Order: sequence, then structure tokens, then C-alpha cells
Amino acid sequence: EPAWRAPGGFRSGLPKEGPKLQVHLSRPDITQAEIDAISDVMHSPILALGPRGAQFEQAIAGYVGARHAIAVNSGTSGLHLLVRAFGIGEGDEVITTPFSFIASSNCIVYERARPVFVDIEHGTANIDPDLIEDAITPHTKALLPVDAFGQPARLDAIRAIAARHGLKVIEDSCESLGSEYKGTRTGNGAFCDGAVFAFYPNKQITTGEGGMVVTDDDRTAFLAKSMCNQGRGESGVWLSHERLGYNYRMDELSAALGAVQMSRIDEIIAKRQRVADMYVERLSGIPGVQLPQVGPDVTRMSWFVYVIRVGAYEQSHDRQSAVRDHVMQRFQEANIGCRPYFTPIHLQPYYRDAFGFKEGDFPVTELAGRTSIAIPFHNHITSDEVEYVAETLERALDETRRSKFFAERGI
Repeated sequence: EPAWRAPGGFRSGLPKEGPKLQVHLSRPDITQAEIDAISDVMHSPILALGPRGAQFEQAIAGYVGARHAIAVNSGTSGLHLLVRAFGIGEGDEVITTPFSFIASSNCIVYERARPVFVDIEHGTANIDPDLIEDAITPHTKALLPVDAFGQPARLDAIRAIAARHGLKVIEDSCESLGSEYKGTRTGNGAFCDGAVFAFYPNKQITTGEGGMVVTDDDRTAFLAKSMCNQGRGESGVWLSHERLGYNYRMDELSAALGAVQMSRIDEIIAKRQRVADMYVERLSGIPGVQLPQVGPDVTRMSWFVYVIRVGAYEQSHDRQSAVRDHVMQRFQEANIGCRPYFTPIHLQPYYRDAFGFKEGDFPVTELAGRTSIAIPFHNHITSDEVEYVAETLERALDETRRSKFFAERGI
């Protein structure tokens, strides 16, 4: 019997003596090979601007099928570099999604351009291409789709819209390394003018902090490489700066870690698929739980996080939020990692104040924001942990169906 079913365990609700397991929301998958690679760098005289960065760049470029890859210190930095490389600035508009990590919009605002949001699809939580053309104005310069939770957006439709209107496509692939859309990997130039991957510790592969710009365009690659290194020119002459630049470089320790992780990318994706499959098998029969939906044109899903929705069946916004919040409270009491994923960008305080967004502007996004929970997801999750998560979820949802649940909350 799993530990939480033992006496004092879950037979009569949450354990009286405290939970018997701790299930982490995320964990990196680090082996001795990564540790050895870091040690090698530490025993070398080069900790920055060395051969490991180039090795990591070549690994990503070859994997994605891109002509160029530029290693940077974060996915946010990479997105900012592409916005600048495409000449987007004050008075310009970029159409993007409000259901994302805030960096995908901040990178636009950095250059005093305006993010123009369109709502998302109910199933995939990605930007809805059917709404994009109505949002295009003479000020629109680019489209910035996000591959939410690892799932590619409808990239062919987005690329076709951009071609019709002469727009750039910046693909935020920060969450989708290894995913394929119609047999082509995300970040590939078939669908975008430039893309960015990110390697935070909860991503498919990690460099601790870090990102990678990929593009097929020589000029874009040159500008990104220059701007990430304080605006140095092609010669790289020390203290010679040809344009405004930033300290967005990736160090050798991070690059060494990333190169080894890339050598294991197929193994890592397979492990994550195994965990996703366990969740599908165990959670699919729980009433009121919506599991992630993978679009029909996604030929390979590289899972970043596993996000479920609860409470969407309730009619009022307050009740939807109450169900989600109660489930999260029960998870936290049981030492199960969880997070709301995502809080809509347009409802963040800065975006409300700066651009006048309000509740009701993007209803599908807002529904997802009220009902989504990222549950534990990483390569090491066991079947016992999946069962523990599932039983906690079932009990929490059962509690929300009691007649007094909403009355006690004044809803």
C-alpha cells in the first residue's frame, strides 16, 4: 500500500499527522555527465566566451534545423533581441497572446511598442489565429505567438497571415523545445523569422538560467550576436561598440550544462511523456477535471508543464476561482507542489495601468486563468506520486460539491 493509505493516512481525509509524501512541482534531470562537464569548465581558464557556448549553439541549431543559434542569458533576453533586430519600436504594435509568462509581452514594451492581445483557443490555450487579422492595423509590425506549455501554436496559419500582411513572426518557443508541428520542430524557419528557447530549471533541458535565439536570417543573427555582447561589431574588437547592446551573454558553465542536456534531449522528452501518460490514465475519469488537449497537427508533444483545469463547469467567476483555489489549498496542505498557470497578462497591475486593460477583455483567457493549475511535473515522478496527486484532487473536488461549500464562502 502507498504510504498515505496506511493508518493515519488518507482514509479519512488529509493525514492528521501530516502528509506522507512530498511531491515537488518541478525538478531538473541532472546526471553525472552534466556534473563532469561543469567540473571540466571549472578546471579550465575560460569561464565566458569560450568553446562550450559555440558547442551548445551548434547543438540547438542542428536539432531545430536553423542556420544560426545565439546563446543568451535568458529567454526574455532572446525575445528582446529579436524585437530590436526587427526594428520594432515606439508607435509599433505586435500581436500576441495574453495567456503566457509576462516576458512575451514585456519584450515588446521594452522598446516602447504596444502589445496587442487577441484571445486564445479553448482547447490548446494558444493564440487563436482566427482572431488575428481583425487586430491588424497599419501600426502592426509582427506577430508573436507562444507555444504554451510545450504545445505549438497553429504555426502554419500564423505564418500565412504574416505573409499576407508583410509581418515578421517571432515564435516564443521557450516552452516547446522538441515539439513538432506537422512534422517540423518548433523554432524552425518554416514557421517564423526568429524564435527563442529558454532553459530555466523547470524546462525540458536546463542551463540554470539561459536562452537561445534561432534564425535562418544572417542579418538577424548578426544583430542578435552583437547586441547580446554589448553591441560589439563583427570583429569583436575589445571596447569597440557599433550599436547599443546589452550584457545578455551566456557563460561557459551554463553552456556546458546545456550541451550535455541536449545530448539527452530524446531521453528527457520520453521521460516527460511517460509522466503525462500516467496522468492521463489516472486523472481522465475524475469528474470536473479538464486535461490538456493536444491539437491534431502536433506530431510530437514535448511537455513543459502539465496544467489541468478545475471549476470551469461552475457558472460564476467567483465559483470557478473558489474551486481552483480550494484544490490548490488542499495540494499545499498535502505537500504537493502547484501553481496557477497563468495569470492573464492583461490583468497584471502594470498592464492595467499602462494600457487600460480590464476584466472581460479576453474571456477565454480569463476563464483559463481562473481555472488552471500546474500540478507536479518532472522526469522523476513515480506512479505512487501520481496516485497521491489524484486522490488529493478527488477529495478536494468532492468537498467543493457539498451544498455548504459556496455558502460558507458567501458565493
